[in-house]
Amino acid sequence: MRAELQSYHIFDRIIGACYPPSSALSQRRTAVPPEASLHTLGSFVLALQAPDGAALPTSGSQVLIDIVTKATVINQAVLAILAVISVMSWAIILSKVLLYRRVEAHSAKFLETFRKSTKFSEVQAACPTLPASPLVGVFQSGYAELNAQFRRPASSPEPPAATAPRPMLRSLAAVDRALLRAATVEINKLEKRVSFLATVASVAPFIGLFGTVVGITIAFQRIGTTGSTNLAVVGPSISEALIATAAGLFAAIPSVLAYNHFSTRIKTFAAEMDDFALEFLNIAERNFT
Repeated sequence: MRAELQSYHIFDRIIGACYPPSSALSQRRTAVPPEASLHTLGSFVLALQAPDGAALPTSGSQVLIDIVTKATVINQAVLAILAVISVMSWAIILSKVLLYRRVEAHSAKFLETFRKSTKFSEVQAACPTLPASPLVGVFQSGYAELNAQFRRPASSPEPPAATAPRPMLRSLAAVDRALLRAATVEINKLEKRVSFLATVASVAPFIGLFGTVVGITIAFQRIGTTGSTNLAVVGPSISEALIATAAGLFAAIPSVLAYNHFSTRIKTFAAEMDDFALEFLNIAERNFT
């Protein structure tokens, strides 16, 4: 046991002799962390400081404003056109969203009134309170056609009230044509200005692409003039080009999404009008033929 302890002490002394506490390796390891910390802190401070005592970089929005104000006349015109059509598109989108909500609410109330009423005259009295519903226009057209067929000529003698026959339709097909014509008119009203969104969705990316081509062309021209590909030379032109592309997409993407959504809603309203026309014809055929 004593010999083993002695051997351990000998081993410790050997390691101490091979790696003294104050060796160069240990001094380097202890000196690296403070040096690395000072280097990192200095780099961070230098990164925060702008050259020649300039101010810190501006925000991204300010950079975009500077690029737009310093852009060429052609790119500024492209951005102005895209801004105008984008504002118009958003105005149409918001107005159609509000309109279609009213249409849906008024149509639901009209169908409830129509199915609860026992006379067409009662439904006609409720129509002025639901002007947004396209079903109102379809009903009024069919109701007017019924009254026109029920109206007797002025020269015909009036029979006694007790023997007055039930009014009869002379042509159910005429009522069907009146309903179809009214449904077409109402669909055209619902589709008003929606086609502009499709136009914007198709044209806006190409307008932005035109600005992109102009910006890239100016960048190549500056490279040829200066003979340098430095980023400070071609950077502004490339920035103008990319902003024009982004503006075109910003105008086109909401328009195409809104157009697809509104087209689906209009198809739904058209199907409701077709169903209502068939229901109206069934009632007229049962009661007046």
